[in-house]
Amino acid sequence: MTQPTLGLRQNGVQFSLLVLINAFVGGMVGLERAILPELAEQEFALAAKSAILSFIAVFGFTKAVSNYYAGVLANRVGRKNLLLIGWVIGAPVPLMLMFAPSWGWVIAANVLLGVNQGLAWSSTVVMKIDLVGEKQRGLAMGFNESAGYLAVGLVALLTGWLAATYGLRPVPFYLGIGFVIAGFFCTWLFVKDTAGHVHAETQHSNRPMLTNIFRDTSYKHPNLGSITQAGLINNLNDGMMWGLFPLLLVSKGFTIEQTAILVAIYPSVWGLGQLFTGAAADKLPKKHILFGGMLGQAIAIVGFPLASSFTTIAAISILLGLGTAAVYPTFLAAIADNTHPQQRASSIGIFRLWRDLGYVFGAILTGLLADVVSMDAAIYSVAALTFFSSILIKLRMNTDV
Repeated sequence: MTQPTLGLRQNGVQFSLLVLINAFVGGMVGLERAILPELAEQEFALAAKSAILSFIAVFGFTKAVSNYYAGVLANRVGRKNLLLIGWVIGAPVPLMLMFAPSWGWVIAANVLLGVNQGLAWSSTVVMKIDLVGEKQRGLAMGFNESAGYLAVGLVALLTGWLAATYGLRPVPFYLGIGFVIAGFFCTWLFVKDTAGHVHAETQHSNRPMLTNIFRDTSYKHPNLGSITQAGLINNLNDGMMWGLFPLLLVSKGFTIEQTAILVAIYPSVWGLGQLFTGAAADKLPKKHILFGGMLGQAIAIVGFPLASSFTTIAAISILLGLGTAAVYPTFLAAIADNTHPQQRASSIGIFRLWRDLGYVFGAILTGLLADVVSMDAAIYSVAALTFFSSILIKLRMNTDV
């Protein structure tokens, strides 16, 4: 039996297919990005910011837990099977959002969406890392995360336009039905499992095994712990952007069309930027990229309450997108660099568990602060946490990765 060959070029067809599928996965999140906070206010009469952001907390928690189990199950049920299961669980989501008679239905849809994202996105991440081998992990993650988050931004823009033209429901959510059908059948008919590639890499790896994968990835290992805390803070500030940013823009007098454009800029720059930052992570010290990216995010977030013009907010959104683009593929490539191939899926799952719990903490923290103090106070608090995260990377992480 011929042993699988590692490398991006050698596995180009399968890699490209997984990039396309991850765009469908990202598109599922983009359905909600621009219009769900406004749907909460207009159709369900939710006024409290903490209540509106509840869908993000639920999404983040279920996605985080699903990330963990995706890592645990990847070697047991197979990467491809896990991806198929993710699509089956996500299938009801667009229909539930279309016809939800109460906010409880929206919450339930986000439980399923979180599981869909945890299983499907984790599977595509791990399979791409399996295919390319050690030398091109950053590039692989750049392509993967670029496809997913560019889809988030473009679908957010498209749903905003559809909502302005046809109303908040049901037309914008028709896109989700197409994503589910395309993602499931592309996976079922064309994707091949990558267990053989893992076996091939294991035979040549000299990376030591972690003593306790959960503890080392979460905090004990200086590199893995630094990466994990930054991932959590990154998604904490992204949860704030998801829930509060559209409401902040509306409070500044922007229309739904303008809001959709501004909301789409940040994830679109985030998505496109990763095509370049992922490749850079293969050549430059990952510590420097992570420190600069988190610091850039903190500076950008401080600017949002202060800005009032469309142009200024767009420029700040670009800066935030660039900062996030710098860190996102680098997180995953650095996790892979610091783990043995046989422990990689589990370690990535644990990292993604903590990273996406950031959505929960972000939604709760910013929702409560916005209700009790002000939206500006919530945003400044998130900026401060992001700044301290960058300092922790600077002080604790080794420079040889």
